[in-house]
Amino acid sequence: MENETKVNEFILVGFQSHPGSQLLLSVLFSTMYAVTVVGNACMIFIIRTDSKLHTPMYFFLENLSILDICYSSVITPKAALTFSLGRRIISYNDCASQMFFFSLFGTTEAFFFAVMAYDRFTAVCNPLLYKIIMNKRLCVFMVVGSYLSGCINCTIQTGFTFSLSFCGSKEINHFFCDVPAVMHTSCSDTLVNEIVMLALCGSIIVGTALVVFISYGYIIITIVQMPSAESRLKAFSTCSSHMLSVCLFFGTVFFMYAQPGSTSSPNKSKTISILYTIVIPMLNPFIYTLRNKEVKESLKKKLKR
Repeated sequence: MENETKVNEFILVGFQSHPGSQLLLSVLFSTMYAVTVVGNACMIFIIRTDSKLHTPMYFFLENLSILDICYSSVITPKAALTFSLGRRIISYNDCASQMFFFSLFGTTEAFFFAVMAYDRFTAVCNPLLYKIIMNKRLCVFMVVGSYLSGCINCTIQTGFTFSLSFCGSKEINHFFCDVPAVMHTSCSDTLVNEIVMLALCGSIIVGTALVVFISYGYIIITIVQMPSAESRLKAFSTCSSHMLSVCLFFGTVFFMYAQPGSTSSPNKSKTISILYTIVIPMLNPFIYTLRNKEVKESLKKKLKR
């Protein structure tokens, strides 16, 4: 019976330190999660209650906020409880579920950034045709397509990873069930899995990043050619916040999944994972609020009321 229990459980090693540091990590993770939920919920509320913000750009921002809440919720509460209570055991099924939804929301976010870049490209480079091109049907299709793409990736990644054999202590050197960390725990040959992860994640990251950077390449050229400084400033202000989020997200994710040997440095992986699973979803609403004149004006009106 004991052996059966071990087969169905993993141990999340997380960050090994003394109890005081574990409590500090729990408080830090809990605080960042609370800020993430409140900040993104405020973004959703502002966009939904202000008719001026019912445009394709804010439709994507609203969906990004929903996605960030889901994305962070898969990882952060469990990690905070693990640090505070010291209960590092996670069942086989819970680990598989966490990996599935983490991969789903993470991949979908990458596609969201590409979709938002295309939206800004259309708005800046084809302003007269913007409303025709970015109609409601296309916007919904892009959001649904992003989730479907994420679903395909997470199904393949989770299926391949949990088709491996696990034996021994089954200690996952991470604070959540990430693909490279769980793969590293297996006693099977993981070469095929690593190739699949590198090919699949690499193609998604590089593909979506190319859409983003090509779109912004054309945007920069168009902005430079604008006759008035006011037009250039307005166009740049609507795009700069998106570029900041994109650079943070793709920079960290590329390090983790789109290069050979990504499973060989668990300590660096844990630190970098905090950025794209917790910090970026927390910062997104502030980045888009503080650098967006329309959102700030809407927020001021609501605070006055």
